[in-house]
Amino acid sequence: MTTTFALAGIAGYHTVWGVTPALHSPLMSVTNAISGTTTAGALCLMGGGLFPSNSAQALALFSAFISSVNIGGGFLVTKRMLDMFKRKGDPPEHNYLYAVPAAVFLSGYGYGLATGAASAHSLAYLGASLCCVGALAGLSSQTTARVGNALGMTGVAGGIAATLGMLNPDAGTLVQMFTAMGLGSAIGLGIAHRIKVTDLPQLVAAFHSFVGLAATATCLADYMHEYEHFLSHPSETAATKSLMAYGKLQGILGSAATYLPGRHYINGGLLGANGLALAIYTMTNEFGTGLSMLATTAGLSSVMGVTLTMAIGGADMPVVITVLNSYSGWALCAEGFMLDNNLLTIVGALIGSSGAILSHIMCKAMNRSLINVILGGVGTLSQGTGQAKAIEGTATEINVENTVEMMNNAKSIIIVPGYGLCAAQAQYPIAELVKNLTERGIKVRFAIHPVAGRMPGQLNVLLAEAGVPYDIVNEMDEINEEFPETDLALVIGANDTVNSAAEDDPNSSIAGMPVLRVWKAKHAIIMKRSLAQGYAAVDNPVFFNENTSMLLGDAKKTCDALLNAVQALPK
Repeated sequence: MTTTFALAGIAGYHTVWGVTPALHSPLMSVTNAISGTTTAGALCLMGGGLFPSNSAQALALFSAFISSVNIGGGFLVTKRMLDMFKRKGDPPEHNYLYAVPAAVFLSGYGYGLATGAASAHSLAYLGASLCCVGALAGLSSQTTARVGNALGMTGVAGGIAATLGMLNPDAGTLVQMFTAMGLGSAIGLGIAHRIKVTDLPQLVAAFHSFVGLAATATCLADYMHEYEHFLSHPSETAATKSLMAYGKLQGILGSAATYLPGRHYINGGLLGANGLALAIYTMTNEFGTGLSMLATTAGLSSVMGVTLTMAIGGADMPVVITVLNSYSGWALCAEGFMLDNNLLTIVGALIGSSGAILSHIMCKAMNRSLINVILGGVGTLSQGTGQAKAIEGTATEINVENTVEMMNNAKSIIIVPGYGLCAAQAQYPIAELVKNLTERGIKVRFAIHPVAGRMPGQLNVLLAEAGVPYDIVNEMDEINEEFPETDLALVIGANDTVNSAAEDDPNSSIAGMPVLRVWKAKHAIIMKRSLAQGYAAVDNPVFFNENTSMLLGDAKKTCDALLNAVQALPK
């Protein structure tokens, strides 16, 4: 099993490296859905007929139910996001044909069961695992993304079918299992059908919490069922961190970092107490003591999830989301080791390693370390020790009419959206504005920073939802060198990601962070509510450049005004 774990982890690393940043959001959504294979672990512990007959079976029922919410919701959200990238004129798709290979796979497993093939279960698990690997690999480009989503669904369905075939439950228990999975999937589908693109980060965070809760419930259920010691412990840290992230993203909690007095000592104490509880758990032979230690470590981990996430600000949410994605994978992997289940081990290693790679990519884009983000630090890996440069000059404001005149006279425009565009939900007027400018012969493109928005790839999906052609949406590395030849850079709701201090001031707290060089365009117009600092609490010298104008106000109202003014121009 250790070899299986290692190979699956390597596969996860390699498949995610090739995924285009535009598809990071669908990738996270599909891994969320695949992590619902915690259902398979829960099924192994269910029983009692139509209703659970003891606490262990009740916990397993709960785990199967919440895991199924992930499955139904995750795959539908992925499909919705991929549909947003479709454009008029694209070749027709016959998605129903994806059911054919899935049916062949499941039929082959059924034939193996009917003929009494001893290797049927193992081969089915292997096939399901390979489908999950293919799901991640399929998300590497728009042309194969739908195949990847279909492979993910096939893999999860095959894994659950193989688990049921291996267990061969009685009729009453089978009804209980299908009721839990059916109800959970229906709730997930309902949520995914109604969710807005701007709310995707908090949905992903909430789904991550379900995986943590499911893994914890399964761990407790298995201990109560077997009365044995397993070197796995509840994943409540991931669950409560996910819930805290959801609260910040949804606006229930403040997005700013909250620093508890002596927070590092508090977290260190919680970690030490957790280690002590785990040590007692592994050494005791009494069921009551072992169960109480599991409950203790679950409680301590829950508190630690809250204290850690309180100190993480809203701008670091892209990294937090990818870290939580990784956590959910390792929780699933631990469950696989606990139940000696290769399917859970392989899928968990895939998700865990893919989340780790995405976290590395996000941290690199901010010139931050992962530990720095998790522990709530602000700043980059900058080694500067002096005072940051003082900003001199006065910001120049501009109105809508003059902005429209500059856009109409420009031959090339690069639009740089940030989280302000998401918060204002201004993607539709911007998409229509781009369409009007393009019809006037103006070359318009978008430049997306890797950590723009509140989850990886969110802005790409947001623009796709509004109908922006994805061939004019460029990543930072693709377009950054083209600003000097650009007439106008239009920044909408971005701040730290366009701050020249990252390159010009070695003593700045964001020194070394890769940024979009909007200040090198012939002229830059920055749309913001005010001249206030961004999350990093660093003044932006670009605001005060001679070639920069500030268009202040609400992004949605300003974008609507720009669109109306452009449409009113004579053809």
